[in-house]
Amino acid sequence: MEKPWKCVDCGKRYRYPSELEAHRRNHTGERPFTCSQCGEGFTQSSSLQKHQRVHTGERPLTCSQCGEGFSHLYNLRRHQRVHTGERPFTCSQCGKGFTQSSHLRRHQRVHTGERPFTCCQCAKGFTQLSDLQTHQRVHTGERPFTCSQCGEGFTCSSHLRRHQRVHTGERPFTCSQCGKGFTSSTNLRAHQRVHTGESPFTCPHCGKGFRVSFLLLRHQRVHE
Repeated sequence: MEKPWKCVDCGKRYRYPSELEAHRRNHTGERPFTCSQCGEGFTQSSSLQKHQRVHTGERPLTCSQCGEGFSHLYNLRRHQRVHTGERPFTCSQCGKGFTQSSHLRRHQRVHTGERPFTCCQCAKGFTQLSDLQTHQRVHTGERPFTCSQCGEGFTCSSHLRRHQRVHTGERPFTCSQCGKGFTSSTNLRAHQRVHTGESPFTCPHCGKGFRVSFLLLRHQRVHE
């Protein structure tokens, strides 16, 4: 369709003058549509209407696969990739695919070594903000995740879930060689070295290898 209306600032063209007028606000900074709840401004009335769902809790867009509701179309499309398996954002380094561009950007730090989130206490860097927040509890002593069975506190939810298996007896990580179950993937990997014979933890003094790090630490006392 013909687009006779042209922006004098960037040359972008539009079909209707109303579309051009809305676009021009990106250059002028004008945001005439304001949310009465929080005061945030928008360039278009449709953007304001979508934003207001944050306050009302309205979720008019529903997933046809599972019925989950969403407030915005892009959130629904992103969710649908769970069902379709689509991963449109691909890492140019290793080819790994992701459902969201933010997940791809976070992954790429594995290749670049970038750690933009730094602890102000010890200067340790992290690839994700959530990892930094969890780490900072080492300094503050905060343990917000508490076991309902025994009251023990943990710095992150994954540590709490792993601990709760002590009470439930759950062992979801199973050895494919012998069928033995473990409460964590770390314990499973350590066990599998019984079958493979791998000893990745090596003593710098005598070269002796160990399956797990704590055995190496205990051995090093012989030299000390």
